[in-house]
Amino acid sequence: MAEGLRERKKRETRRRIADAAVALFVERGFDHVTIAEVAAAADVSVNTVYNYFDTKEDLVLPLHHGDRLAGIVRERDPGESAAGAVLRRLREEVGRRDPSLGLTSGFAGFYAMMRAAPTLVARLDEIAVRMTASLTDLLAAETGAAPGDPVPALVAGQIGWLHAHVLTEVGKRTDAREDPERTAEALLGLLDAIEELLGPRILDYARRH
Repeated sequence: MAEGLRERKKRETRRRIADAAVALFVERGFDHVTIAEVAAAADVSVNTVYNYFDTKEDLVLPLHHGDRLAGIVRERDPGESAAGAVLRRLREEVGRRDPSLGLTSGFAGFYAMMRAAPTLVARLDEIAVRMTASLTDLLAAETGAAPGDPVPALVAGQIGWLHAHVLTEVGKRTDAREDPERTAEALLGLLDAIEELLGPRILDYARRH
């Protein structure tokens, strides 16, 4: 119980710091806020901020986001393929208007803040590369692919593309100030179109027995 309490307090502190940081970044711009100002807003020391976040960019886009696709595929249901698991998860997130997809009225300010910061744009690219790489490794291991077999990387690349395409669509519609409800409806249609285009070779790959 003591360990559970400590872990809960750590999560609460981490969330408080991140929330304070994002609020400042959206208000003033990522490049115009210091870690000291984040610490003051979260009522912690600068050292405490660095205990939880290695870099300023981690306050907005932690590198562990790069394991997102592999995590979804790793947890897929029996009978479900790798691409099927990602499509299902995205549909679920759209259905519940998940904030992680930007389906909230307050996302526009956050999105504009990220796009205005070159280091955050670079971090997004880095996370996308990590997503595909970690998924490639997982698919190769699960399917027993021979060394040098290009198929796991090709499948991971297609899954990474569909995920990135959905996020890009959210960004475009956010820029257009579209209502999140309309965006959600459009995303469901987009996912249907993507699934139809992928074809059985991708959709059946790495189906869990």
